[in-house]
Amino acid sequence: MLSQTTFLSLLLSFATSRLACADRYHPESATRSGGVTFNSKPAELTAQYWSDEAQAAIRARKARLRDAAAAPTARNVVMFLGDGMSVTTLAAARTLLGQRQGRPGEESLLAFETFPTVGLTKTYCVDAQIADSACSATAYLCGAKANRGTLGLTAAVPRRDCAAAADPAAQLDSIAAWALADGRDAGIVTTTRVTHASPAAAYARAANRNWENDASVRSNNQDPNICLDIAQQLVHSYPGNQFKVILGGGRREFIPTSTIDEEGTPGRRTDGRNLIEEWQIDKIARNATYQYVWNRSQLTSLAQNTPEYILGLFEGSHLQYNLQSDSASEPTLTELTEVAIRSLSRNNKGFFLFVEGGRIDHAHHANRPQLALDETLEMSAAVARAAELLSEDDSLIVVTADHAHVMTLNGYSPRGTDILGPSNDRDEAGVPYMTLSYTNGPGFRSHLNDTRPDVTTESNFRAINWRSHVDVPLESETHGGEDVAVFARGPQHAMFAGLYEQSQLPHLMAYAACIGPGLHACSAATRHFTILPLLLIPFLLYKLLRCIRCDDSRSLFIFL
Repeated sequence: MLSQTTFLSLLLSFATSRLACADRYHPESATRSGGVTFNSKPAELTAQYWSDEAQAAIRARKARLRDAAAAPTARNVVMFLGDGMSVTTLAAARTLLGQRQGRPGEESLLAFETFPTVGLTKTYCVDAQIADSACSATAYLCGAKANRGTLGLTAAVPRRDCAAAADPAAQLDSIAAWALADGRDAGIVTTTRVTHASPAAAYARAANRNWENDASVRSNNQDPNICLDIAQQLVHSYPGNQFKVILGGGRREFIPTSTIDEEGTPGRRTDGRNLIEEWQIDKIARNATYQYVWNRSQLTSLAQNTPEYILGLFEGSHLQYNLQSDSASEPTLTELTEVAIRSLSRNNKGFFLFVEGGRIDHAHHANRPQLALDETLEMSAAVARAAELLSEDDSLIVVTADHAHVMTLNGYSPRGTDILGPSNDRDEAGVPYMTLSYTNGPGFRSHLNDTRPDVTTESNFRAINWRSHVDVPLESETHGGEDVAVFARGPQHAMFAGLYEQSQLPHLMAYAACIGPGLHACSAATRHFTILPLLLIPFLLYKLLRCIRCDDSRSLFIFL
C-alpha cells in the first residue's frame, strides 16, 4: 500500500512529465507520419544541398540585378517574423487598421507593406508538406530545410533522435552565430517563450522542439546530459551564451519545480537548477555589466542606459495577448524591440536581431481572429519603430512569416464592411457566416437538421475570446501550406524579390551583411572591379612583345 506522501509524489512527477512535453497549440500526435514515406532526395538531408541551392539563386539574382554589386552592404540586420502571418492575415489586418482609424480599411498599408521589395517563400519541410515553426525556423535562421519538430539540425536527424542530433555533421549554425563570428552582436526578442521553436533556432540544436527543459527531454526517455535542453543551451552554449539581448517569456523553463517565479508560476526543471541565476553568475565571471528584468518598468528603465547583457523574462510562459495584457507590468513588442536595438547599436561593427510576433499563431490555432489581427498590428508597430531607429543606408530590415494558417477572407461584402463581422452574404439556408472563418479548429459548432447555427446570436459574439466558425472540428487549428510574403528594406533589398525556398533567407541576409559562408555583396563588388585588368593581360603582353621585337624605343616608351 502506497503512503499518501508517496502517492502524491508520484502524481506530481507524472503531471510534471506530462506538462513538460505538452504544447496545446502544437500537439506531437499531429506531427506523426503514420508510416507514410515522404519523397525527398538523399541530398536534401544535408546542409550542403540547401546551401548550394541558395548560392545558385544568389548568383542568378546578381545576374539580373546589374547594380547589386554597387549597392551598399548592411551593417545591421533585423529580421521580423510574424508566426503564422499568412497573406490572408495581412489583408485582414490592414483592413482592421484602417477601420480602427475610421476609414473603409481595405486601402490601408501595414508599416512593412511600404517596403520597396516584396517576395514569396515556399515553406514546406523535408518531411512535411505543411511546416511547423521548428523546421521553418531552421530554414530561415540556419539556411537548411529540416524535418518537422527539429531545430538547428539537418534533415538527417529524425524527430526525438537524440543520438543523431549529437553528430556534429548534422548540426547547423544560425545567422546569429555568423554575425557573432564577424565581431557583431546578436539578440532575440519574442512574445512567446524565448525557448519556443522560432527564437530557439537562433541558438539551439534539438531533435524535439518541445525539449525546452530537462524534464521534457526525460519525458522522451532521453538523457538531458547528452541532449541539452533548449533553456540550458541558451544560457551555457554558443551562440546563445553570447547574445547581448534576450527578451520574451518562459521563466518556467529556467527555474526548478521547487521555485515559484515573480508572478506565481512554478518552475518546470527537475534538475534543481536555476538558469536565471546561472546566467547572472556567468556575466559576473566575465566582469560584464548585466541586468535581469521581469516587468515593464524594469525594462523601460534600461532604455537610455543599457548594460552589456540583458535578460528579460516577462511571463512564466508566453507573453499575454496585447488586448488582454496589463500595460503596467507587460511591455509591448515595440518597447522590447526599441530596447534591443538601442542596446545592440553600441557595437560599431553592427548586429543581428531576431524579433518575433509569436502570438499571431496562437490566436489562429484557437480560431480567434480578433486577437490574431491585433497581434499582427502590434508587429507592424514594432517594425515602424525599428525603421525610425535604423538608417535605411546601413540597416537591412526583413519581415516575413514562417508558415500560413487556414483562416479565410470570404464572401461578397461591400467595401468597408466590418472585417471582424459577418459577411453581407448568407448560406443556402439563410444563415449568416463570418467574413473571417477557418477551415478547421476548435470553433466548430454542431449542426441541427443539417443547418449551421447562427453564430451571430451567441451571447459572447465579438468578444475578444470569441471563436469564429469552422468546418472541420479539431482541438487546435492547423497551419496552412501556401507561400508566405517577404518584405525588405535597406541594403541589397532587391535580392529578396521573387519566389524562392525559405532556406535562402539567411543566405540572402548574410550576402547583404557580408557575414557567414557563401557569396557576399562586398566581395562581389571587389570581383566586379578586378576582372577588367585580368582580361587586359593578354592584350598588354601582345603589345609588349611587339615593342620588343621591333626594337622601337618610342613605342615602348608610349606603352609604359
